[in-house]
Amino acid sequence: MKTDELIRLLSEDAPVRLRLGRMLVLALCVGILFSGTLFLASVGLRHNLVSAVETLRVAFKIGVTLALAIVGFGLLLRIGRPGAVISSWIAALAGVLATVAIAVTAELLTVPQAAWGANLSGQHAAFCLFFIPVLSLAPLAAFLAALREGAPEDPGRAGAAAGLAASAIGAALYAWHCPDDSPLFVATWYTLAITLVTAVGYVAGRRMLRW
Repeated sequence: MKTDELIRLLSEDAPVRLRLGRMLVLALCVGILFSGTLFLASVGLRHNLVSAVETLRVAFKIGVTLALAIVGFGLLLRIGRPGAVISSWIAALAGVLATVAIAVTAELLTVPQAAWGANLSGQHAAFCLFFIPVLSLAPLAAFLAALREGAPEDPGRAGAAAGLAASAIGAALYAWHCPDDSPLFVATWYTLAITLVTAVGYVAGRRMLRW
């Protein structure tokens, strides 16, 4: 019997407390609750959020991180099931990345070159690189626990998807506080933080979701 067929049969025959999709949605709610509470209890919302969100940069930052969180969770829902087709979600992820690339290009074309360095480094790069992973911890732990109820064909890939979804949630929360609005900053430091958590998810998935 092929490994893929064995995984499918084990998944079908395993006692199911809740369907994987429902478990992941529950994990999403728990993760957002914990991380949202931590966010509000620590840094909180940006003090000038009402006026700032009216600017294109801030609207882009919040919108693109929310879009990435939605795409990341959609990918996670699919990748936790054996034999699931994920091509549409990969295309959606590519679309989000392309949007970021377009925003960065627009910034480089409209902002004087002398300001590129300041926009890239921002004011709180180190804190961004630290706090997005912190906000990702609860969703990542919840997603990995939920995935144990499924039968991912590739544990590492499933763990990476959990890391991507969790870090996108962390980034989407932090975007409501972050005073650095440049697409250059977002493309660099948010991406680094998200990549870090995705890598951690990959390693954790290989260990926790192994058949």
